[in-house]
Amino acid sequence: MNDERKQEKISTVQAVDVCIDVLLDVAKNPDCRLADIARDIGETKPRILRMLRTMERRGLVRKSSSGTYRLGNTAIVLGTAASTQVDLVRIANPILEELGQKVNETTQLRIIDNGESLCIAKFEPTRDLRVHSMIGRRRPLHAGSYKVLLAYLPPQVQAQMIPDKLERFTARTITTRARLEAELKRVREAGHCVSRGEVSDQLVSVSVPVLAFDGSVIAAVNIAAPAFRTQDSDIQRYIALLKNAARKISEGLGW
Repeated sequence: MNDERKQEKISTVQAVDVCIDVLLDVAKNPDCRLADIARDIGETKPRILRMLRTMERRGLVRKSSSGTYRLGNTAIVLGTAASTQVDLVRIANPILEELGQKVNETTQLRIIDNGESLCIAKFEPTRDLRVHSMIGRRRPLHAGSYKVLLAYLPPQVQAQMIPDKLERFTARTITTRARLEAELKRVREAGHCVSRGEVSDQLVSVSVPVLAFDGSVIAAVNIAAPAFRTQDSDIQRYIALLKNAARKISEGLGW
């Protein structure tokens, strides 16, 4: 890497660093002025102004008619989401473990992130043959029992989240929009989602929604097990246990 590219990389990182300093300063000192921010973080007013204008355009800060700055709606949404997710994992972990020990199968907690389901907490049993899970692993929303997350979205948001092309993973994967919309309606009416071989022929999974304090669906709690040892009676038991676990997590979040 030549010196010019090195300097560009360093400059870019420094710009992000200063931008974060600006945002934190506004958060700590609502209704502050440009001169106050520049003084607090030791930067020039023209540089701070460029950053403030960029953040204002993205909703991270907002400028009043008197020229002062405070956090914008986007920053508030980010803060609320971060707080909720931290609480969500803390509350869910012992409940996932208790549930996993009862069924001796893998349990997960997933949220919607960037149009996919994202695993943010999990429990795996010690048995040799089990479903392996990984925090941070992503899965499509249209395949598997995580479509329960899609089912509870407001209609307009749901329509935007369904991709034009639905990827096929197995012969059981739903690949048409009409079939998916009908399935999402059924899932919402049932209050749970059962998936048999939609992502993997050898996998059965069951998911139930977790409610936030305002009654909206914030996550899904799930049991995943090998298909060969999962009978219909097991699935009915899983549904009951999952609904109880989801209720405990929702209550912990203030619902």
